[in-house]
Amino acid sequence: MEQFSRTEKVIGKEKVNLLKGTSVLVVGVGGVGGMCVEMLARSGIGNISLIDYDTFECSNLNRQILSTIDNIGESKVAIAKKRINSINPNCNIKTYNYKIDVNFSGLEEKIDYIVDACDDIKAKIVLIKYALNNDIKIISCCGTGNRMEPQALKITNVWKTEYDPLAKKLRTELRKEKINYKLPVVCSSEKPLVKTQGEIGSVAMVPNAAGILLASYVINDVIER
Repeated sequence: MEQFSRTEKVIGKEKVNLLKGTSVLVVGVGGVGGMCVEMLARSGIGNISLIDYDTFECSNLNRQILSTIDNIGESKVAIAKKRINSINPNCNIKTYNYKIDVNFSGLEEKIDYIVDACDDIKAKIVLIKYALNNDIKIISCCGTGNRMEPQALKITNVWKTEYDPLAKKLRTELRKEKINYKLPVVCSSEKPLVKTQGEIGSVAMVPNAAGILLASYVINDVIER
Protein backbone atom coordinates (compact mmCIF):
# COMPACT_ATOMS: atom_id res chain seq x y z
CA MET A 1 0.00 0.00 0.00
CA GLU A 2 1.28 3.45 -0.90
CA GLN A 3 2.34 5.42 2.17
CA PHE A 4 -0.18 8.22 1.71
CA SER A 5 -3.07 6.16 0.35
CA ARG A 6 -5.23 6.89 3.40
CA THR A 7 -4.54 10.60 3.01
CA GLU A 8 -5.50 10.39 -0.67
CA LYS A 9 -8.90 9.00 0.33
CA VAL A 10 -9.59 12.26 2.18
CA ILE A 11 -8.04 14.94 -0.03
CA GLY A 12 -7.22 13.21 -3.34
CA LYS A 13 -3.95 12.39 -5.08
CA GLU A 14 -3.55 15.84 -6.65
CA LYS A 15 -3.51 17.54 -3.25
CA VAL A 16 -1.18 14.91 -1.82
CA ASN A 17 1.19 15.88 -4.62
CA LEU A 18 0.81 19.53 -3.62
CA LEU A 19 1.95 18.62 -0.11
CA LYS A 20 4.92 16.69 -1.52
CA GLY A 21 5.99 19.80 -3.42
CA THR A 22 5.72 22.15 -0.43
CA SER A 23 8.68 23.47 1.58
CA VAL A 24 8.29 24.28 5.27
CA LEU A 25 10.79 25.80 7.68
CA VAL A 26 10.19 24.93 11.34
CA VAL A 27 12.07 27.08 13.85
CA GLY A 28 12.27 25.38 17.22
CA VAL A 29 11.80 21.60 17.49
CA GLY A 30 10.96 21.27 21.17
CA GLY A 31 7.53 20.52 22.63
CA VAL A 32 5.54 22.50 20.07
CA GLY A 33 7.84 22.25 17.07
CA GLY A 34 8.59 18.56 17.52
CA MET A 35 4.93 17.61 17.24
CA CYS A 36 4.49 20.00 14.31
CA VAL A 37 7.36 18.28 12.49
CA GLU A 38 5.78 14.88 13.22
CA MET A 39 2.48 15.97 11.66
CA LEU A 40 4.15 17.56 8.63
CA ALA A 41 6.16 14.40 7.96
CA ARG A 42 3.16 12.09 8.34
CA SER A 43 1.06 14.36 6.10
CA GLY A 44 3.55 14.12 3.25
CA ILE A 45 5.22 17.53 3.24
CA GLY A 46 8.12 16.89 0.90
CA ASN A 47 10.67 19.46 2.01
CA ILE A 48 11.32 20.32 5.66
CA SER A 49 14.02 22.64 7.01
CA LEU A 50 14.75 22.73 10.74
CA ILE A 51 16.44 25.37 12.88
CA ASP A 52 17.26 24.86 16.57
CA TYR A 53 20.45 25.37 18.55
CA ASP A 54 19.44 23.30 21.58
CA THR A 55 20.07 19.75 22.82
CA PHE A 56 17.70 17.43 24.67
CA GLU A 57 17.72 17.35 28.46
CA CYS A 58 15.88 15.32 31.10
CA SER A 59 13.25 18.00 31.70
CA ASN A 60 12.09 17.61 28.07
CA LEU A 61 10.88 14.04 28.68
CA ASN A 62 7.55 15.12 30.16
CA ARG A 63 6.26 16.67 26.93
CA GLN A 64 8.54 16.62 23.87
CA ILE A 65 7.69 13.85 21.41
CA LEU A 66 11.24 13.71 20.06
CA SER A 67 12.79 13.40 23.52
CA THR A 68 13.79 9.99 24.93
CA ILE A 69 16.13 8.72 27.61
CA ASP A 70 18.48 7.56 24.86
CA ASN A 71 18.96 10.95 23.18
CA ILE A 72 19.61 13.20 26.19
CA GLY A 73 22.40 15.62 25.25
CA GLU A 74 21.95 15.16 21.51
CA SER A 75 21.10 17.89 18.99
CA LYS A 76 17.38 18.47 18.56
CA VAL A 77 17.63 19.06 14.82
CA ALA A 78 19.71 15.91 14.33
CA ILE A 79 17.15 13.79 16.21
CA ALA A 80 14.29 15.48 14.33
CA LYS A 81 15.93 14.57 11.03
CA LYS A 82 16.26 10.92 12.08
CA ARG A 83 12.61 10.92 13.10
CA ILE A 84 11.44 12.35 9.76
CA ASN A 85 13.60 9.85 7.85
CA SER A 86 12.05 7.00 9.83
CA ILE A 87 8.56 8.18 8.83
CA ASN A 88 9.08 9.42 5.27
CA PRO A 89 12.51 8.63 3.80
CA ASN A 90 11.58 10.51 0.62
CA CYS A 91 11.33 13.83 2.46
CA ASN A 92 14.12 16.33 1.73
CA ILE A 93 15.47 17.57 5.06
CA LYS A 94 17.84 20.43 5.84
CA THR A 95 19.06 21.06 9.39
CA TYR A 96 20.62 24.17 10.91
CA ASN A 97 22.06 24.02 14.40
CA TYR A 98 22.06 27.69 15.37
CA LYS A 99 20.01 30.36 17.05
CA ILE A 100 18.05 32.91 15.02
CA ASP A 101 19.30 36.47 15.58
CA VAL A 102 19.34 39.81 13.76
CA ASN A 103 21.99 38.51 11.37
CA PHE A 104 19.65 35.89 9.95
CA SER A 105 19.56 36.38 6.17
CA GLY A 106 17.47 33.39 5.18
CA LEU A 107 18.21 29.97 3.72
CA GLU A 108 19.47 28.90 0.32
CA GLU A 109 16.54 26.58 -0.28
CA LYS A 110 13.10 27.80 -1.34
CA ILE A 111 10.65 28.15 1.55
CA ASP A 112 6.86 28.32 1.18
CA TYR A 113 5.94 28.45 4.87
CA ILE A 114 7.64 29.36 8.13
CA VAL A 115 6.40 27.77 11.34
CA ASP A 116 7.69 29.78 14.28
CA ALA A 117 7.70 27.42 17.26
CA CYS A 118 10.37 29.25 19.25
CA ASP A 119 9.85 31.25 22.45
CA ASP A 120 12.33 34.06 21.74
CA ILE A 121 10.56 37.37 21.00
CA LYS A 122 13.52 38.84 19.10
CA ALA A 123 13.76 35.73 16.93
CA LYS A 124 10.03 35.89 16.23
CA ILE A 125 10.33 39.48 15.00
CA VAL A 126 13.28 38.56 12.78
CA LEU A 127 11.27 35.70 11.25
CA ILE A 128 8.17 37.85 10.71
CA LYS A 129 10.16 40.57 8.96
CA TYR A 130 11.96 37.99 6.83
CA ALA A 131 8.68 36.34 5.85
CA LEU A 132 7.01 39.64 4.93
CA ASN A 133 10.02 40.82 2.92
CA ASN A 134 10.20 37.56 0.97
CA ASP A 135 6.50 36.78 0.45
CA ILE A 136 6.61 33.68 2.66
CA LYS A 137 3.58 32.62 4.68
CA ILE A 138 4.23 32.42 8.42
CA ILE A 139 2.41 31.25 11.52
CA SER A 140 3.72 31.68 15.07
CA CYS A 141 2.99 29.91 18.33
CA CYS A 142 2.25 31.94 21.44
CA GLY A 143 2.53 30.70 25.03
CA THR A 144 1.67 27.10 25.95
CA GLY A 145 3.31 26.99 29.39
CA ASN A 146 1.48 26.89 32.74
CA ARG A 147 -1.71 25.63 31.04
CA MET A 148 -3.65 22.36 31.18
CA GLU A 149 -6.45 22.67 28.58
CA PRO A 150 -5.53 21.79 24.96
CA GLN A 151 -9.15 22.45 23.96
CA ALA A 152 -8.59 26.15 24.78
CA LEU A 153 -6.11 26.50 21.91
CA LYS A 154 -7.16 28.19 18.66
CA ILE A 155 -5.78 29.75 15.50
CA THR A 156 -6.37 33.50 15.33
CA ASN A 157 -4.20 36.56 14.72
CA VAL A 158 -1.77 38.13 17.14
CA TRP A 159 -3.98 41.17 17.73
CA LYS A 160 -6.86 39.02 19.05
CA THR A 161 -5.20 36.97 21.77
CA GLU A 162 -6.08 37.01 25.46
CA TYR A 163 -4.37 35.92 28.68
CA ASP A 164 -1.10 35.49 26.80
CA PRO A 165 1.95 37.39 28.14
CA LEU A 166 4.12 36.25 25.22
CA ALA A 167 1.61 37.54 22.65
CA LYS A 168 1.41 40.83 24.53
CA LYS A 169 5.19 41.24 24.31
CA LEU A 170 5.10 40.30 20.64
CA ARG A 171 2.47 42.98 19.91
CA THR A 172 4.61 45.55 21.70
CA GLU A 173 7.60 44.72 19.51
CA LEU A 174 5.50 44.70 16.34
CA ARG A 175 4.25 48.20 17.16
CA LYS A 176 7.84 49.37 17.70
CA GLU A 177 8.69 48.01 14.25
CA LYS A 178 5.53 49.62 12.81
CA ILE A 179 4.30 46.22 11.62
CA ASN A 180 0.52 45.95 11.64
CA TYR A 181 0.37 42.58 9.88
CA LYS A 182 -2.38 40.24 11.13
CA LEU A 183 0.08 37.50 12.00
CA PRO A 184 -1.60 34.06 12.26
CA VAL A 185 -0.90 32.54 15.67
CA VAL A 186 -1.78 29.54 17.74
CA CYS A 187 -2.76 30.77 21.19
CA SER A 188 -4.74 29.72 24.24
CA SER A 189 -7.75 31.40 25.85
CA GLU A 190 -6.89 29.65 29.13
CA LYS A 191 -5.46 31.86 31.86
CA PRO A 192 -2.02 30.63 32.97
CA LEU A 193 -2.46 28.62 36.16
CA VAL A 194 0.59 30.09 37.86
CA LYS A 195 2.68 33.19 37.38
CA THR A 196 6.36 32.44 37.68
CA GLN A 197 9.59 34.26 37.09
CA GLY A 198 12.22 32.53 34.99
CA GLU A 199 11.57 28.92 34.00
CA ILE A 200 7.95 28.18 33.03
CA GLY A 201 6.18 24.93 33.83
CA SER A 202 4.62 22.83 31.06
CA VAL A 203 2.73 19.56 30.58
CA ALA A 204 2.45 17.25 27.60
CA MET A 205 -1.04 18.01 26.26
CA VAL A 206 -0.95 21.72 25.46
CA PRO A 207 2.34 22.16 23.53
CA ASN A 208 1.70 19.01 21.50
CA ALA A 209 -1.82 20.14 20.62
CA ALA A 210 -0.36 23.51 19.60
CA GLY A 211 2.09 21.73 17.31
CA ILE A 212 -0.77 19.87 15.64
CA LEU A 213 -2.63 23.15 15.06
CA LEU A 214 0.46 24.76 13.51
CA ALA A 215 0.82 21.86 11.10
CA SER A 216 -2.90 21.89 10.31
CA TYR A 217 -2.69 25.56 9.31
CA VAL A 218 0.04 24.80 6.78
CA ILE A 219 -1.54 21.60 5.46
CA ASN A 220 -5.02 23.08 5.04
CA ASP A 221 -3.63 26.20 3.42
CA VAL A 222 -1.70 24.12 0.88
CA ILE A 223 -4.63 21.95 -0.13
CA GLU A 224 -7.03 24.90 -0.36
CA ARG A 225 -4.84 27.23 -2.41
